[in-house]
Amino acid sequence: MIGFAEYRAYDAIGLAQLVRQRDVSSAELADVALAAIERLNPQLNAVIRIIDGRARTLAGADHLTPEALFRGVPFLLKDSGVSVASVPTEYGSRYFKGYTRPYDSEIVRRYKQAGFAILGKTNLSELGSSCSCETMATATMHNPWDLNRIPGISSGGSAAAVAAGLVPAAYATDAGGSIRGPAAWCGLVGLKPSRGRMTYAPDAGEQWSGLATQHVVTRTVRDSAAILDCTAGSVAGDPYCAPPPERNFLTEVTSNPGSLRIGFSATGPNGKPFEAETRAGLLRCAKILEELGHRVEEVSPHWDHALIGEIMGCVAACAVTELVTRHERETGIEPSSDNLEHTNVTLLAMGRRLSAFDLLAAREKINRVSRSFAAFFDTHDIWLTPTMGDVAPPVGYLDSNSPDVTLLLQRFSEFYRFNSVYNVSGLPAITLPLHSSDLGLPIGMMFGAGYGKEGVLFRLAGQLERAADWSDQHPAHSLWSQ
Repeated sequence: MIGFAEYRAYDAIGLAQLVRQRDVSSAELADVALAAIERLNPQLNAVIRIIDGRARTLAGADHLTPEALFRGVPFLLKDSGVSVASVPTEYGSRYFKGYTRPYDSEIVRRYKQAGFAILGKTNLSELGSSCSCETMATATMHNPWDLNRIPGISSGGSAAAVAAGLVPAAYATDAGGSIRGPAAWCGLVGLKPSRGRMTYAPDAGEQWSGLATQHVVTRTVRDSAAILDCTAGSVAGDPYCAPPPERNFLTEVTSNPGSLRIGFSATGPNGKPFEAETRAGLLRCAKILEELGHRVEEVSPHWDHALIGEIMGCVAACAVTELVTRHERETGIEPSSDNLEHTNVTLLAMGRRLSAFDLLAAREKINRVSRSFAAFFDTHDIWLTPTMGDVAPPVGYLDSNSPDVTLLLQRFSEFYRFNSVYNVSGLPAITLPLHSSDLGLPIGMMFGAGYGKEGVLFRLAGQLERAADWSDQHPAHSLWSQ
């Protein structure tokens, strides 16, 4: 029987190799994962549902062919828009309690085909839009690096679960930074793929007017790449289709990136400087890149920063309104402050005041920002920034039931300074756990590239992982070492 300390030392590819070699069975891996969830989750509140117990979740994995890359590896799904047949998808909300679909979403089918044993669902910000980790329906999520801090918005449960070692990888989504932010605050790898790289079939053609996408949070670059190999690709009827990669993404991780043209920014988009430790981490990262032979300069893309807030406000309000109104029409249940958090009540009211013109005008602003921002990558391969404006804040700092929604959004935007522009433009970006604060809190660095250029990101990320190996970095809390 594999112990927890040994289990969490492996990434997903490593655990699958143990299964193929018959050093451990998929049932034993599930035993360790479920025992870890039972023991550690009360402190984290990262996992909110176990799916049907071990027997059914492992039935498919144990009968897969040995070629399934992640055969028998425990996995968790963020409890957002994707469906597991007949299992509730509740969006972290009282309003969607008991909501189910009778089928697996396409990406869930692909996870199963890759061999993952889906053990449960992870906690999230309500509807993915509430800007808070303190949800009314599922209670507060905690960061395993410091239980008094949050793990991130909105995929905080997935990031906390992976950082604590409950599973080596977990599904996450990103409409404004919700893969990259939690990954950065929890010391993980988090890639936001290019628009059109991932399908939302059959549930939707796009989410959040094309701003949203989906992938995973992991501890290693190779897991992120290999999982993307297993899940990327459009299906008939998708509105977007990213250009096919030159070769599989896992191969890119060990390929030489060459000498890349890298720009970096030492201030926020409004000129405001980063917190001192974050800035110091950025400058150290730029120095490492120079030592690796890359051409590094302090230079930034140009775009209208004010439009980002206008775009995100309109798109978020319309997305929340569509989701809630559709559910209201299906169930007859009226949305109110009794079943939705204050932030989402505010977004719903805003969405119901907006017109078709307002949404189409927001899409025109998306086009303006995209063309300005993307032009930077005509002359540069990579843009480097800190992923977040500061380390993870304490529980309570971002409260979705605060009566002052404007203050909440201002605080949120201070952290997610550079994230949303990649959602608006559709370009890929990856965060890597390259630095830590004096208190030992993770500080992620974000690398963006041109459209469809995930291969470039994985080549650079693989090189940086070899140069600054973070594989032995785990939360130091005594709970995780038991």
